[in-house]
Amino acid sequence: MSSPTESNNFFNEFLDDYFAECEEHLAVVRRELLALESCMNQPQIEGSILNELFRSFHSIKGLSAMVGVREAEKLAHQMESYLRSLRDGQTSLKPEGFDALMSGTQILERAIGAYRTKEDPPDIDEIISQLEACNPPVVAKTPNAAITPCEIKLKPEQIKRMEALVSEGKQIWHFVFTPSTELSKQGIGVNAIREQLQAIGELIHVAPRLNANQKILFDFILATQSAENHDLGSELKYLSWEPYQIPSPVSEANSGSSNLKVEPPREPEAPATAEAPGEVEAIGTVVNRTESERKESEERTETAPAPAEVLETSEAETSNNISPAKSTSPLISGSNLVRVDLPKLDELMRMVGELVITRARLEENLKNLPPSFPAARRRTLQEINLTLERQLRDLRQGVMQVRLVPIAEIFARMQFVVRDLMRLTGKQVALEISGAETEIDKFVVERMMDPLLHLVRNAVSHGIELTEERLKAGKSAMGAIALRASTAGEMVIIEIEDDGQGVDIYRVLKRAKQQGLLSDSVSENNDPDNYDSQTILDLLCSSGFSTKEEADLASGRGVGMAIVKNTVQELGGCVKFTTKKGKGSHFIIDLPLTLAITDALIVEVSGQTFAIPESSIQEVLSIEHKRIIRLEDQEIISYRGHVFPLRYLARLFNCVVTTDESEKLTIVVIGNSVNSTGLVVNRILGLREIVVRPLTDPFLQSPGIAGATELGDGRVVLILDVSTLMSSKIPKIVKPQQFINSG
Repeated sequence: MSSPTESNNFFNEFLDDYFAECEEHLAVVRRELLALESCMNQPQIEGSILNELFRSFHSIKGLSAMVGVREAEKLAHQMESYLRSLRDGQTSLKPEGFDALMSGTQILERAIGAYRTKEDPPDIDEIISQLEACNPPVVAKTPNAAITPCEIKLKPEQIKRMEALVSEGKQIWHFVFTPSTELSKQGIGVNAIREQLQAIGELIHVAPRLNANQKILFDFILATQSAENHDLGSELKYLSWEPYQIPSPVSEANSGSSNLKVEPPREPEAPATAEAPGEVEAIGTVVNRTESERKESEERTETAPAPAEVLETSEAETSNNISPAKSTSPLISGSNLVRVDLPKLDELMRMVGELVITRARLEENLKNLPPSFPAARRRTLQEINLTLERQLRDLRQGVMQVRLVPIAEIFARMQFVVRDLMRLTGKQVALEISGAETEIDKFVVERMMDPLLHLVRNAVSHGIELTEERLKAGKSAMGAIALRASTAGEMVIIEIEDDGQGVDIYRVLKRAKQQGLLSDSVSENNDPDNYDSQTILDLLCSSGFSTKEEADLASGRGVGMAIVKNTVQELGGCVKFTTKKGKGSHFIIDLPLTLAITDALIVEVSGQTFAIPESSIQEVLSIEHKRIIRLEDQEIISYRGHVFPLRYLARLFNCVVTTDESEKLTIVVIGNSVNSTGLVVNRILGLREIVVRPLTDPFLQSPGIAGATELGDGRVVLILDVSTLMSSKIPKIVKPQQFINSG
């Protein structure tokens, strides 16, 4: 017998699988909904799209029922019902129906997320009402009506038993029960009906089936003492019945209207019961179960919210010959995909990092071999070291590839965001997506969800004009937002561009002055030409800054751009920005493909060693002191038509400056073509492959330091946080002679 702890662990692991499965099904739903939009108001809808959506919602419904996420179960069931109406041609796809599917998907995702974070679930009553309004009206069924002729499969032993009972003077009846949500709430389910029928006679056969409208029904074959003595109490009005005739096998073969079919002998099976949504294996066949499993399944049936539509199939599965073992999974086959938890990949990357450090130690020891060491053996060891380096790099690339996922995972969600904002603002916007197949680290994708969300919302809310304004400006009525992704070496480039009104720099400067972000002396002359795009971006990304007087549901709270900048910097990337009034704005985000292992330039500053990520380095310069320009207590340098400031790492970290004015300065240019900074170092030690170790202890964290790594000689080296160094205030310059090491 398993312990409570083991049971809890099993359930937690099952929940992890549940959330992962739901994420996969929701990804399919988002993809297929975007394809479904083109079928709006069309006489026919492509069957493959509806089948994919139907199966995904059906799977979510069944999974949610198993773990008890009732809101997700009910909502998925209602969306499944609407899709079935579309598939069966009972209704056509209208804009209000498509909007209900889009909104329902978002609420469904929130319901699952709320269960995961143990928060209050969202209200689903309104969206369910919208979906019900989109469905065609249901014709009420009259109790005790004549039963539609159907085919019931019976085994030979059941036929013999009925014949024996008839010979004893008993009457055979065919009862039909149609479950529904309302009956389940009253405690009337298939189990209660079975018990009532068994109380008045001998139950010979029970099995579920689908009627012509794809609704699940239950057939009961019952033998009673008299012809009309059905004392069923309150359950009577929920049943339809009629006398059941037992034709001979010969007459059955010659009659096309018989309601009896004799099956060849086969293995004994238990009576079929209605299971939780998504779990019934077959139509009109009996599922082999143990008694305990049967009872547990029956208990779930009575509490199921929508037993009337528990069993659904795709168009390819509605024939009578349905295999119970047929899989309905739309996503994967167990033969070629394996789901792996991200922490396991993190651990694998950690072990690869340890191998990288060990190889670096081997290389360091090879350099320190004594001169007397045989040259032939030295060359052999060096060849082995180079081979090991190449193999480790291949291993690193392989592990990184496993962690990479298409950025389409978040791009697709932006379609939903744009649709919501269009409905909220009344604007017309077309979202153009390119490069969705670009792959990026799973951790980076998850962290970039919010920044992209804020940028897209700002593009619609602040950038794209209303239709009337666009027409007056000579633009098309439909605004355009482009969402692009591409790779460049070890970096991923994400672009968000719109053709809206652009950023009003004068208004930004005026607002910045009101909020105290610009001093009075600086902001008296608010000439936009005096400010570059990076300065404007810094103002836009200031916490609490917004050009809107009042916040609305889309924007205006002054937190979105701050989240964009902070998140991108934490991921080791940078944000670039250009805008032109009346033409639109363009945001470019550069991000590293992965954060665990990278190449870095090792530099020395006043006897201390630091690592600078190679992805943030433009070039390394060697210049003379006389080329430095001092301006307002700052040092700048002009190079290749650009002017950028200098930052002495020794001064930033309170180290003793050991440079001599007679020597040339070694400068590492970091940043990008729009925003560059020169870091003054003493010397370059080389380019190394490093393992990034973040500093999680608050007592060890320091501005300008992103983490630490270990070199081959065992030394611990600090990794510089380039974005912080570029944005930090330059300390006041002290007289050079106080720092120059003349000796």
